[in-house]
Amino acid sequence: MGIAQMEISVRPLVSVVTPVYNGEPYLVECIESVLAQTYSNWEYIIVNNCSTDRTLEIAQEYAKKDNRVRVHNNNEFVGVIANHNIAFRLIAPRGKYCKVVSADDWILPECLAEMVSLAEANPTVGIVGSYQLSGGGSNWRNWRVRWAELPYPNSVIPGRELSRLQMMGGPYVFGTPTSTLYRSDLVRRGNAFYPNATPEADTSACYKCLQETDFGFVHQVLSYERVHENTISKSAKELNAYLPSKINDLLAYGSSCMTKSEVETRLHELLEDYYRMLAVGAVNLRDKRFWTYHQGRLKEFGHPLSRFKLCKAILVKVLDLLLNPKQTAEILLNHAKGNHT
Repeated sequence: MGIAQMEISVRPLVSVVTPVYNGEPYLVECIESVLAQTYSNWEYIIVNNCSTDRTLEIAQEYAKKDNRVRVHNNNEFVGVIANHNIAFRLIAPRGKYCKVVSADDWILPECLAEMVSLAEANPTVGIVGSYQLSGGGSNWRNWRVRWAELPYPNSVIPGRELSRLQMMGGPYVFGTPTSTLYRSDLVRRGNAFYPNATPEADTSACYKCLQETDFGFVHQVLSYERVHENTISKSAKELNAYLPSKINDLLAYGSSCMTKSEVETRLHELLEDYYRMLAVGAVNLRDKRFWTYHQGRLKEFGHPLSRFKLCKAILVKVLDLLLNPKQTAEILLNHAKGNHT
């Protein structure tokens, strides 16, 4: 056995997955970033979700060149989260870690090496996060480093402690799928690692895992998040899906890290925030899709939409606008622009 083979044999296998639909514009850059890793013991699974562009062709070309690359082609189109769960079910049984790289993102050469190193040094860690460069286009002023809220040099945080901090409104450090590494035994534990179909399902998975494991963090920029018009985060932002996801996670996982009183208090705060957000939606004349979505989410939580609370929140917002004519003018201007686009 050669030295290189010996090094691979003692290094844990990392399963890298890229679920993708119509990823032709960025997929080559994504794949090349995986191939360029300084850490060499990995498998790479690209899951094509019935793309109509050259995504499948590009993936298959790389699979022919490197036997560590595998391509799975879905027989039928599925949702974004469902496609991720398909990818998770395809990881090798002997793999120790799982790394998502979204098709429009990429990872730096040291990404796998640094994340695995921290996880191996801290066996209680189930998820590893890191800094991430986020941006798009040529204007560097729009670029920023995200997930930098944890004070340096803290590298391991008890899972329940961090979960409680975030559920109580503290800094968000879970990051995105591309900026995190999961322990594979946690990924393989159920049929669906991402436990719901919401845009924030990766956050829910973190809360689920941190009930019994700790969170590790590498204080380095190890990935790049591309911001553009077709990201799932853009759709979630348009619907303001983040707030209902917070409530969903609080109800599902809050009892593992908070007292009953804390859960009830936080739920009341989030519902108050929810009605303030809906009041803004009413003032901005949001469409039927917006209202159908939020009526459905509130019903799921066991707190159906209260017209009284909504009217009260709208009244408060209208009074605020009357006292702030500049803000009112901006809203009217934006609405007018929307009607002409």
